[in-house]
Amino acid sequence: MHHSSRRRLTAAVVTVLAVTLGAGAVTGSAWAASAAPGASAVAAPAAVTSTPAPVPYPKDSPILGAGVTGFLTRPDSERPSPPHWSLFGDGSGQDVRDSAELRSTRTDDFLVSRSVSGVTQRNMTTSATFEVRTGPSDVYVGSAADAVFTRTTAADGGQVLTRHTKRDGDVPVTGFPAGASGFAVGPGTVDHALVTFTSGGTARWGLIDLAAGTVGELRVRPPAATGHVAVSATRVVWTEGGDTDPVKVVLLDRATGATRQLPVPSGRASLKVGLVGGWVVYGEPGALSRGTTLPFDAFTAYHPGTGAKVPLLDHLTSVAAGPDGSLYARGGTVAGGEGLYRIASTGDERPTAVKVATTGEPTKIVIGASRVPSTLRLADSGEKASLGWDLSRSTARVKMTLRHTGTGKTYVAYEDHPVRPAVTFLWPGQVQGTGGAAEAAPNGAYTWELSAAPLNGIGPTAVARGSFTVARGVQPHDLNDNGTPDLLMRDASGRLVREDTYYSPYHQDGRLVGGAARTSLGGGWNVYDRIEATGDLAGSPVGDLVARDKAGVLWLYQGTGKGGFAPRVRVGGGWGVYERLAGGSDLTGDGRADLVAADKQGVLWLYKGTGDAKAPLAARKRIGGGWGVYNDLVATGNLGGAAAGDLVARDKAGVLWLYLGRGDGTFAPRVRVGGGWGAFTQLVAVGDANGDKRPDLLAMSPDGNYLYQSTGKWAVPFKPGEIAQVSRPFGGGQLIG
Repeated sequence: MHHSSRRRLTAAVVTVLAVTLGAGAVTGSAWAASAAPGASAVAAPAAVTSTPAPVPYPKDSPILGAGVTGFLTRPDSERPSPPHWSLFGDGSGQDVRDSAELRSTRTDDFLVSRSVSGVTQRNMTTSATFEVRTGPSDVYVGSAADAVFTRTTAADGGQVLTRHTKRDGDVPVTGFPAGASGFAVGPGTVDHALVTFTSGGTARWGLIDLAAGTVGELRVRPPAATGHVAVSATRVVWTEGGDTDPVKVVLLDRATGATRQLPVPSGRASLKVGLVGGWVVYGEPGALSRGTTLPFDAFTAYHPGTGAKVPLLDHLTSVAAGPDGSLYARGGTVAGGEGLYRIASTGDERPTAVKVATTGEPTKIVIGASRVPSTLRLADSGEKASLGWDLSRSTARVKMTLRHTGTGKTYVAYEDHPVRPAVTFLWPGQVQGTGGAAEAAPNGAYTWELSAAPLNGIGPTAVARGSFTVARGVQPHDLNDNGTPDLLMRDASGRLVREDTYYSPYHQDGRLVGGAARTSLGGGWNVYDRIEATGDLAGSPVGDLVARDKAGVLWLYQGTGKGGFAPRVRVGGGWGVYERLAGGSDLTGDGRADLVAADKQGVLWLYKGTGDAKAPLAARKRIGGGWGVYNDLVATGNLGGAAAGDLVARDKAGVLWLYLGRGDGTFAPRVRVGGGWGAFTQLVAVGDANGDKRPDLLAMSPDGNYLYQSTGKWAVPFKPGEIAQVSRPFGGGQLIG
């Protein structure tokens, strides 16, 4: 006989779903009452129950069929992939023909595959084959157990359904009403095939006795039964609805013909139903990949007699009926993980769910490897650091919390449902500061915590923890060790205040931005007539401060790295002879900041930094005379790109000059920067304000503050000024240069 090229059985057999599941789209009202055929109990296959441990299961592969000795899967991939046959005994297997379908008797498994010329049935134990030829008038309409079925159209237009077996040959199926046509066949019970057809314009279904070759229990298909159907020796269950209507589950008693809707939640058109012993099982595939929770997400057993509900699996991807009255569900549980579970009856007691094959994957969310370096060497406060973690699945709300160990300040970020089962955060090197404002993250030790909460409610929130260290290069004007410059100002009452800054290229009202809150460093600073931020004089990586009292004594305040200063240390007396002090540039090329002082006669003196807090300055060395023409002197650091730090000096006509350091405590001949600088009340060295590893200059005036970024070129050392959104000294106070 014959079989056509591949044809989906949209009327009857699309997906095997239960103990004795017929499958496919079914419609009709109810089956007419008739006696159910007897069915003998079948023991579970020894190959399954004797497996000491779950065998491997192909990842990302739905279950297509489950038999006595093995199971059939197919990769869920965008690229065409062939089905794969695996043995229950050891998981070994092989790829098979693309059209293969698994069919089973009580003792044997068969793969049925189609081609243009016919159908091949292969015994998976003996490798024996059985061929059924098809042609234009003989169309393949399905298979069940060891039988292949074709539909033949006679000369008068009538149709005949023929059963083909290796044992009996070609035998027409009898018992159909006159004019039956449109046959489609699939598995029913282990002894029966489920057939759908039309007769007299009405859609019907029936059960074919596979041994006798006769059809019985002919019933009208319920018109609303557009989903899935399962048949057992005593019951039929199917789904109705879909598309825009909620799906409901309907149960029929085969002995009485009575039907009733089961009190289970409304589902979708993809809802799977089945029968295991006296239980109805149901579940909605795809919960693990969804970001929401649905009532049918868990694969659940319902007892029609007692109303008891028993969750079997936390989620389901696919399901197939076994030949022994069991179900094989591809899914997972939080406790057992992902794999293939055998759902078996234990009488009226709750069904069992035993994992027989495993993908090796967890069902709950697991946080895997982290991509967090032990040390983050941020170049500046605006540099973004990539911090990443692997996840077992992406249906999660991920929260990252970074905490600075020393201050307790945190940075928190979220991501919902990442595209891949991994998450990457770009940390902008910031933490939440006072009042909730973002501020540059301090250097030092941090802890991280990553939590991943399942969006679909499957499993607990996963949590992982670790640590890392932030390390930046030394920033001479950074007093709280967060990589950004700090400004110091003294108010009229003598209180010293620190203001942290950060640079934002997106800020519209000035890209150098002061902190939202100022930090008071204490009062009593009116005893000094000169205060200078010097950079590191005392040997720590933090900037220091020198202050001269009115008696001419110079004092050192060593930076603590926490935004303040250690108790003062006396440097020495006689400093009242100096008109100006400037510190912060390494003028001698030894890696330490130095101090210069201009006396009242216009002579400039160099005090080399020693790195010793007890004696921070070496004996003075004369640089040269003529410096009395300047009314402001600023040690900026290396502006011009030469060997060492530089100075800028403003003369009384408002012209600014650059003195390029040679690295030996002397300077190249001065270079004119430009005029008009007399409009500024104060020039302040701020260090690297914009994160380009070059020092910058802040210019203050009653009409506005301006940041002059360094170019690194001695001939034109500054870019045009841009507005700086930093605070002015208050109450007639002074900004510390």
